Amino acid sequence: MSEVIIELTDKMEKSVETFKNELSKVRTGRASISLLDGISVDAYGSPMPMNQVATMTIPESRMIAIQPWDPQMVPAIEKAIMASNLGLTPANDGKVIRLTIPQLTEERRKELVKQVRKVAEEFRVAIRNIRREAIDTLKQQKKDKEISEDDLFKLQDDAQKETDTYVKQIDVVTEHKEKEMMEV
Repeated sequence: MSEVIIELTDKMEKSVETFKNELSKVRTGRASISLLDGISVDAYGSPMPMNQVATMTIPESRMIAIQPWDPQMVPAIEKAIMASNLGLTPANDGKVIRLTIPQLTEERRKELVKQVRKVAEEFRVAIRNIRREAIDTLKQQKKDKEISEDDLFKLQDDAQKETDTYVKQIDVVTEHKEKEMMEV
């Protein structure tokens, strides 16, 4: 297998992983710790990820409980959640912060599905761009007489097969996320 195809596969694999991470941040009607990924808390003068200042659990299907290791961090965590634009209002009892995930309306679900489809299309385009770059590299190698014309056609075909595989993975992940979001 050509180095170009190996590199292409590696980049496409990373794109699919990044896509999955992006989708984990999209809110569904169900509680998920990944909703809080990317939220930084101002702890002792420096921003820290939420998971480094508190324990997060899901006691119920639509609730996230956040228990700071230092009870003095409760206001800072609440402030970070409010600033995150998640649309969730924290409630605390002095020691534990509870986030109740509201039931999504049908309209909001459809809006989120459109958002997921848009993100999926962006990643499909990114994968096709990776293929285009690889094919350009292969054509340059052919021009420089590093590979034969037969090798060029075979490697272009391999690049297309890899592209189809990764686009299909994005489609499957998208379909799964849409199904999860439309569940009541």
